[in-house]
Amino acid sequence: MNFERIREKLNILADAAKYDVSCSSSGSKRKNTTKGLGDSSGMGICHSYTEDGRCISLLKILLTNHCIFDCAYCVSRKSNDIKRAGFKIQEVVDLTINFYRRNYIEGLFLSSGIFSSPDYTMERLIAVAKKLRLEENFNGYIHLKSIPGCSDELMREAGLYADRLSINIEIPTVSGLKLLAPEKDHKDFIKPIEKVKNEIIQYQADKKLIKNTPVYAPAGQSTQMIVGATGESDKDIMYSAVHYYSTYKMKRVYYSGYVPVLHDERLPALGTEVPMLRENRLYQTDWLLRFYGFDVRELLNNQHPNLDIDIDPKLSWALRNMNLFPVDVNKADKRMLARIPGLGMLSVNKILNARKYRRLNWENLKAIGIAMNRAKYFIVCDSKDWEHKDLEPAHIKSMILQSSQSKYQKMYNKQLRLFN
Repeated sequence: MNFERIREKLNILADAAKYDVSCSSSGSKRKNTTKGLGDSSGMGICHSYTEDGRCISLLKILLTNHCIFDCAYCVSRKSNDIKRAGFKIQEVVDLTINFYRRNYIEGLFLSSGIFSSPDYTMERLIAVAKKLRLEENFNGYIHLKSIPGCSDELMREAGLYADRLSINIEIPTVSGLKLLAPEKDHKDFIKPIEKVKNEIIQYQADKKLIKNTPVYAPAGQSTQMIVGATGESDKDIMYSAVHYYSTYKMKRVYYSGYVPVLHDERLPALGTEVPMLRENRLYQTDWLLRFYGFDVRELLNNQHPNLDIDIDPKLSWALRNMNLFPVDVNKADKRMLARIPGLGMLSVNKILNARKYRRLNWENLKAIGIAMNRAKYFIVCDSKDWEHKDLEPAHIKSMILQSSQSKYQKMYNKQLRLFN
């Protein structure tokens, strides 16, 4: 094996994979100082989280950055003048096993540019997973990216060897995809997603009857949408996300802020990358929909098509619905407690448990750990202290902002203003 050539490929293809956020990632600090294979510093090691909360390291790479498509938003588009590289199937297998034996990783996140055809590319991705499972007896985590337009047969086979499958929707709307990737068809993205959903349902049904039914994609499937490449509002993005969650039973929808790396009249100008703050607000909204009982139409609608920049989505909703507040924490049900700014679900459950034994006052609530600088404007309890009445929403917002400072404030930039 030519170690220097492998290292060069790894640098190119790990860097190209960094734009996919379908697994939460951050770089490893460990270095190989002996010039051996397996330097994990900046070489494709990312972090993800298991269902039980453990943080695991994954080798995150592309099989190749060659691509037959010319999507305007993609750094690997065929017209872009960049270094190209491609791994052989056995090279990816060897890298994964060698990194695993050195305790650098616990799994593999493998994607690819589309070369030759969708089926040919998907066959090679599956071949890597199949070799790891059957020849190397590798039982670590494997996440494969599904290739738009590949056959149902290949999608079924992929789920037999991968823990999770994902296909990136890329642009939130059909019109946006047509603008930036006219060679692609939205239906080619939906077909494999539908197949995976149906196979998971079939597996769950078969498992009830036959105990040794082969496991199919036990970690489910996820998708990713690029934010800010086209003019979609936050409403457009989140309504699309809700559709994928409800229709295709997605485990996660990820939101990736577009990073301008190419000049194109259809795209935002270079230097106007989407700030982390906008991504953060979308993830907060996603969390409210999945865990706090909100309906997307409560948070985003024709009157409020974009999320507020300076306050989080729950606080924004509360300020628009002051007729529902203040809430008595000693009487309110779980659903209403979860809607109070400053209360997370852990605090909500603590309140429900604590009030079985006594009526709660401000000191009790502080001990539970709620964010008092926010919550005190929206609740009443077994005490008259700190009670705020008849305050205007703008006044409440001003006082909350004065008492807190967002870590994202320094990251505000021009593109935020496009969505005000």
